[in-house]
Amino acid sequence: MQKYDAAVVGGGIAGLTAAIYAAKAGKQTIVIEKQDRLGGRAISNKKNGAYFNLGGHALYKGHAHETFMELGVNVRGNQPSANGYGLWKGKLITLPTDLKSLFTTQLLSWKGKMELASWLMKFTKMDTHGYDRISLREWMEGNVRDPMVRHLFYSLLRTASYVVGPDLPAAGPVLRQLQNALNGVKYLDRGWGELVEELRKIASELGVRFITHNKVMTVEIRNGIVQQVVCEDGTRIAARNVILATSPSIAHQLVPFSEKTALQTWKEQAIEITAACLDVALRRLPKPKQQFIYGIDQTIFLTNQSRAAYLSDDGAQVISLIKYQGKENDPDEELRELEGMLDLAQPGWREQLMVKQYLPKITVSHDFMHINRRENPGPAVPEIQGLYVAGEWASHGELLVDAATASAKRAIQHMLHLEGKGRNILDEHRGII
Repeated sequence: MQKYDAAVVGGGIAGLTAAIYAAKAGKQTIVIEKQDRLGGRAISNKKNGAYFNLGGHALYKGHAHETFMELGVNVRGNQPSANGYGLWKGKLITLPTDLKSLFTTQLLSWKGKMELASWLMKFTKMDTHGYDRISLREWMEGNVRDPMVRHLFYSLLRTASYVVGPDLPAAGPVLRQLQNALNGVKYLDRGWGELVEELRKIASELGVRFITHNKVMTVEIRNGIVQQVVCEDGTRIAARNVILATSPSIAHQLVPFSEKTALQTWKEQAIEITAACLDVALRRLPKPKQQFIYGIDQTIFLTNQSRAAYLSDDGAQVISLIKYQGKENDPDEELRELEGMLDLAQPGWREQLMVKQYLPKITVSHDFMHINRRENPGPAVPEIQGLYVAGEWASHGELLVDAATASAKRAIQHMLHLEGKGRNILDEHRGII
């Protein structure tokens, strides 16, 4: 029987972050990952010399960036130029991203330009927490007057959150994500797999042990207290604390009688965000200026990440396209839409194609802050002593990778807090939005 202070189930960004903070606190820590490599949805695939993420990835200057800096992670990459276009009624029109383009763009009327300029100034200092209990549509309809400015904001906020519609997202978190985006975005050299490797190295140096290609089957509980995790190959790992850095549905499956715990609520309230993603590596760009496009009347986004990051060993240009998905999706039709965007942005791209990757439906986030949510997940499962959750779905107001790192830190902080108090405190984590 192997014994640990903390066992982390899942080796993605949340799991690695949790393991590092547990180890930094002096806890004997192990990470169990069912795949043969760490990273989860942050892995990168190298194809014909090009580095592809699992869909378009960008690191905003939010919680995750601050966490990586705090941990000493060497985040290699650069900030791309924001100069780009909006796709409106089949045409590419200059986006208002700076003073010159604001006054020359044909997207907006003069009144619209003035309103947009005013909002961009307000965003930097705006306290968004007052909008955490209303939908994005409610905020937009109540605050933005010009119809085209609304269209533009919907496009920007859709790209920041990956959520296709405005009726479900709580406005506050999405607006905060846009604030982070305005503070700066970084594309990472050689993809996010390099970030995962950096986190693995830090964890290893702190003494974290890793088991890969081994699936956890159950978390054994006795008298409401975590005892051990049992793996598919029969390995048993005794642990005083278990952090489930998995999806809410898997967390629910791993815990006996989970229907009697908060895991049931978290599973039931979860709304998955998905996207269709097309990545291509081109020998050269037929239209070098058309590298960054927001779909305004279409739920599509295009960016050439090679304009700011090293993503090819032989100089190819790696372009990512995203189709934000709702409940209904058609893989073939969405591929045609994404390729149609490429036809418009980079005509003749097929003659320059070196390699491509199409992911018809990838999970972006297992849940997010939406107006139908009953409570915020984690960090602790209150009915079971020593059990915690982490992941981008365990958000308390953060989005995407920011939620992954924030929830991981919350889990470890809560664990240490309980241990410092001899675990004799009442549940204090479950905020209702």
